[in-house]
Amino acid sequence: MNGFDEVIERKNTNSEKYDFSEEFGGDAQAIPMWVADMDFRAPKEVVAAVTQKAAYGIWGYSEAKDGYYKNIISWFNKRHNWETQKEWIVKTPGVIFAISAAIRAFTKPGEAVMIQQPVYHPFATCITESGRKLVDNSLVNNNGRYEIDFPKMEKQMQEERVKLLLFCSPHNPVGRVWSREELLKVAELCLKYRVFLISDEIHCDFLYPGQVHIPFAALSEKIAANCMVCTAPSKTFNLAGVQVSNIFVPDAERRKAVKRELYLTGYQELNVFALTACQAAYQYGGVWLDELLLYLQGNISALREFLQNRLSMIKMTEPEGTYLVWLDFTEFCRKHGMDENALMQFLLKEAHIWLSPGSGFGEEKGCFMRMNLACPKSVLMQALEQLEEAVKRKMGRE
Repeated sequence: MNGFDEVIERKNTNSEKYDFSEEFGGDAQAIPMWVADMDFRAPKEVVAAVTQKAAYGIWGYSEAKDGYYKNIISWFNKRHNWETQKEWIVKTPGVIFAISAAIRAFTKPGEAVMIQQPVYHPFATCITESGRKLVDNSLVNNNGRYEIDFPKMEKQMQEERVKLLLFCSPHNPVGRVWSREELLKVAELCLKYRVFLISDEIHCDFLYPGQVHIPFAALSEKIAANCMVCTAPSKTFNLAGVQVSNIFVPDAERRKAVKRELYLTGYQELNVFALTACQAAYQYGGVWLDELLLYLQGNISALREFLQNRLSMIKMTEPEGTYLVWLDFTEFCRKHGMDENALMQFLLKEAHIWLSPGSGFGEEKGCFMRMNLACPKSVLMQALEQLEEAVKRKMGRE
């Protein structure tokens, strides 16, 4: 294994996760399991490549050579059976940066953009802050498994005159890996109502046994021409801080429109460390990722067993992908007369764990929290034991 059991001290490193608890409404004493970055070092080959580039000492304007593109193309071909082309790739410093540019490129102020809540919270912000109309095609919680409400989607597309769909695949925070049938239904509706689709596939490499990720643009040439696929090595290899993403836009005119919006922001090229880290990750990171996935499966199993045997009022939505788990505290909150805010304070001040509240993802029903499991197993078990002790103390007071 690649040292995933090692507990690495991350405080005093300007880490959002560990050093900004007061600024982000957390608690300095709480175990941070909220923001989606991992507590594991990047693959050693990536560290070596960046270290070598840093030691060189000249970090001027830089661009990607063919090796950069070849390794990205090879990765998606081998991992996801998706044949791509160099010309499709648009490099940006982040997926949300690209999504914001695409919203401006493909919609006008006041036009409707659809999302499927609960979903990654910047989706909604990108829409509303750009003066577009947010249309929520909420996912349906079917006994702990989230599904798409297709009849409602079609009705909303037609009545709201939706121009753009922001689609999350695999889905953050509910962990769904969408089937080919589901993807095709979404694609058919988008084509029928002339809705351009942006697929955020940043978590595509986190798949558990039996699951297959299908890139949206891999469905057909016709579908590919009506979509933009957002990828990045940031989640897969824990590189969020170097700011690099690769956006696939198969249609030449759509690609031109996106590039124009990027140009208007003053953005032109990635920094030298982003280029270096990304290429090394896709070139050498496969074995590291395979070992990481096994480790994460172990953490998921440990969480599942702990909740079933010791905290049965807390329900776990089984993740098909991502390293995030959607926890349902509704029964617990109902029993103890708590709303989401009271639950959040209980978790922070009594259990001393810091999770992401469901309302931040647009989930207004029940009491949900998102937990990041990309940490050493010892840290996860400490957090769960602290939660169990806090629950016992609360029950003892009532």
